Amino acid sequence: MAKTTLTLSSKNYSSWSLRGWLMVKLSGIPFEETPVSTDNVDARAELLLLSPSILVPCLNHGSARVWDTLAIGEYLNEIAPKANLLPTNAVHRAHCRSICGEMHSGFSALRASLPMNIKAKFSKFKVWSKAQLDIDRVLYIWRDCLSTYKGPYLFGKQPTLADCMFAPVVTRFITYGIALDPVCEKYCQHILSMPEMKEWMAAATAEPDDIEELEVEF
Repeated sequence: MAKTTLTLSSKNYSSWSLRGWLMVKLSGIPFEETPVSTDNVDARAELLLLSPSILVPCLNHGSARVWDTLAIGEYLNEIAPKANLLPTNAVHRAHCRSICGEMHSGFSALRASLPMNIKAKFSKFKVWSKAQLDIDRVLYIWRDCLSTYKGPYLFGKQPTLADCMFAPVVTRFITYGIALDPVCEKYCQHILSMPEMKEWMAAATAEPDDIEELEVEF
């Protein structure tokens, strides 16, 4: 069996690490974690949104090395098709890929003003207008998917790449006390109740607060 490793950055701060890790966990493929210190220049730049990093997450599976998060998801769907990381229906699969792509390349205001920080809880956090537009779009996507595919996950009864892509947003909404309608609140609680998410968040909570720039309420 091919040895599988996944390079990760901070579990408290790195949204992309969470996405990649959750994808591999849901694939069912055993893997080892290779942590990258937050002192690493590339990893720190990724966390502070100064530049994209090809270091985190990075999947190594035998001779394959895959570092883009969407590419990791697509690769895992090919080698572990029984995990159903993408819907089996072609139309549903296209929809799933579309919202994954939107999360991958968009929502810059949300990322910048509500950075992931699982341990933190900010009360009365003021959301900038551009970030609110991003939040509204996320909630529309969630409501549309949950209505169309009947939940509890975005594409039905099983989690897909879409849930992996939006999982860090769930943690952001909790951190910053974003008001949610009952449908989206229920979805967030369902994601947070996943054993995989509980495992990640427990590890995040155990990490030291070592990135001061992400500990400021702004």
